[in-house]
Parts: sequence; C-alpha cells; structure tokens
Amino acid sequence: MSIAEAGEFGLIARITARLESGPASLLGPGDDAAVVASPDGRTVASTDVLVEGRHFRRDWCSAADVGHRAAAANLADIAAMGARPTALLVALCVPPDLDVAWAEDLAGGLSAEAARVGASVVGGDMSSSPTLTIAVTALGDLGGQAPVVRSGAQPGDVVALAGRTGYGAAGYTVLSRGFRTPKVLVEAYRRPEVPYAAGPEAARLGATSLIDISDGLLQDLGHVATASVVGIDINRDAFEVPGQMRDAASALGVDPYVWLLAGGDDHALAATFPPGVTLPDTWRIIGSVHEGTGVTVDRKPWQGGMGWDHFR
Repeated sequence: MSIAEAGEFGLIARITARLESGPASLLGPGDDAAVVASPDGRTVASTDVLVEGRHFRRDWCSAADVGHRAAAANLADIAAMGARPTALLVALCVPPDLDVAWAEDLAGGLSAEAARVGASVVGGDMSSSPTLTIAVTALGDLGGQAPVVRSGAQPGDVVALAGRTGYGAAGYTVLSRGFRTPKVLVEAYRRPEVPYAAGPEAARLGATSLIDISDGLLQDLGHVATASVVGIDINRDAFEVPGQMRDAASALGVDPYVWLLAGGDDHALAATFPPGVTLPDTWRIIGSVHEGTGVTVDRKPWQGGMGWDHFR
C-alpha cells in the first residue's frame, strides 16, 4: 500500500501505533501538541534534518536503519550538552508513492533508538514532498547540572573522547564503492553506537567543554577551539586502527586516519577536562588544550581534510 492510498490520517494511525511512550511523555501523539516533563525546569532543544540522497540512501539502509540514524543524530546533540534526552518530535516529508510499510519501519527505528535513553517520539507532522526528508527535534533535561558548552576549554585542559570514530566514515566509503562488508563498518554507518550516558557523566566530572562528533573529530574540535579561543592538539598515537578498518583501508586505497580523525556519523562525544581529573574508562585522553588557535595533530597542521561540510 502506498502512502497516497493510506492517506494522511491512515498513515498517522499506523505510525503512532509503532511508538512507545517514555517516562517524560505526559501527553503523546494525538492532540495539537505534546506535553513533556522537564523536572529541571530548563529544556535543552536541538534539531536536525536528513534528506534522502544527501544523508541516507534507501538502497544502503533499511527504513529502521534510517530511523535509528535520524534519532541518534539528535539525541547525541542533547547528550553533548550534558543533558538526558527526553523526547523527539519528527516531521516527515514523503513522496506519495512511498510504501506505507517503509514509513512504519522508520517509526519503529526512531522509537527504538529513543527508547535506548528512556526517551520517546511524542509528536510531529507530515507532508507530501518529491524528496524524502526527515526533520527531528530532540528535547532533554539537564538534571540540575549546568549545560556544558563549547566555549569553556582552557589552556592546560586535556581532550578526551567517549565512543569511537572512523567506523561510520569507513562504512560510508565501503558502501559508496559498491561493497557490503566488512559488516562491522557498514552497520556502524547504518546504526551509530552513541555513548549517550557519557554526556551527563562528563558534566558531573567537571568537563569544561563538550561536543558531539558528527562531522569529523578535527572539524568539530575546531568549533571548540574557536568558541573557547584556544588551540587544540590531538595525539595521532591515541588512535589505534582496528584490524578490519585497516584491511578495508588497504583494499580501498584510503589512509585509515582520514576516517578516524576526519570522518563523521559515529556521534562520539569529545570533551575537555581540567588537568588532574581522574577519568573513568568511558573516556580516553587523546590530546591537550593550549594557548593559540586551531586544531593540530602532533603539533602539525593536518593535511588529510577536516571533515563533513553540507555545502561542499
């Protein structure tokens, strides 16, 4: 059945049947607006958009994969403020001939990823469009902590990373060359493994800055360097190339450090911490903050590209 055959309200009924309610959802889909609990009294909000052909391809990813990717990109931004995600709002623009089952599976992926952090899809909107587009707004709660912003890094701080980098970019390259293996890389592109809990943890540990690595480690740390008016140096030796990534890079003629340092889509979290802070295993130190500007690798300019830019 196509979406045109199901109709707007038939599609809404099918999608909402796939959505589970989280603890912060006081009133979910079905009214003009949702009601979401915000115990802290402040709400963290972020929005992101995925456009078919630019951010995903249906021949590379299932509808559920796209749902996981769309939710992860937004939930990671909430975690990157040191907050706990609570809810998602989703606007869906779809071609009328799209199969209803695809939209249902998309909703299932969105709901499943949100459930990983105790959040839920509480509402949204939909429209006909020649280009399949998914716009997601995420909400979060700070839990009494101050938000951790990009502008707080200080000379002498250490730079630490939670989660992994390079996997999503490697998976994208593999898929773009017409392959479907190694599976660990392809699946990393399809469904990012985001260290959501590391965001609030960083806030409790006294992080001076925090950011989601969505466009590439060096590029995103460049935003921290600019906002904090500091320089950041990354230690290349802090990154070990996994075996399957090394093999894929060799087969495809790619420097794996381009994936690790400039690849996006993994949604790791990078933070700066005051010197002397004892970090749990969630975090590994990868560099340092110093007086100056920009981002370097082993104190030298990086020549391998900085990361993703939507308009290049």
